[in-house]
Amino acid sequence: MKKTLIALLVIMASVCGTAMGQKPVKLGHINSSDLMQIMPGREEAQNTLQKEVDELQTTLKNMQNELEQRYNDYMGKKDQMSDLIRQTKERELQDMGTRIQEFQENAQKKLQDREQEVLKPIIDRARKAIEDVAKENGYTYIFDTSVGALLYQQDSEDILPLVKKKLGL
Repeated sequence: MKKTLIALLVIMASVCGTAMGQKPVKLGHINSSDLMQIMPGREEAQNTLQKEVDELQTTLKNMQNELEQRYNDYMGKKDQMSDLIRQTKERELQDMGTRIQEFQENAQKKLQDREQEVLKPIIDRARKAIEDVAKENGYTYIFDTSVGALLYQQDSEDILPLVKKKLGL
């Protein structure tokens, strides 16, 4: 019994000593969506992306209009076509529909890649400012409240004003 008590006291002393030797934890939070809304260059990046979206949508609409026109022509003349020509026209329409679908999928992927490319410098600049503010002000952890992962906060400071100051906003 006495040995167990001594062992327990030794364990408690080592745990308390370790806990007392650690530096205090300082928590902060930021809403990165709010920060991104005011970042310099974001609006220009969004305008660039919107132009590309508009161009791709115009191309897609033209392709769909052409398919619709060819389909209507086919439907109006299919009774006068031989079986071989009718099958060929149907295959052409199916191929065109497949090309449109592939174009749509490729355009969506291209736009996602382009968005990452255009926004990366802005995101990197914001991330660096957050890291700099955290280091300069002794924060141990910074939580992003825009993703909704933070369910409770107490004794946490919003660092958005500090980051805005760091960025000159």
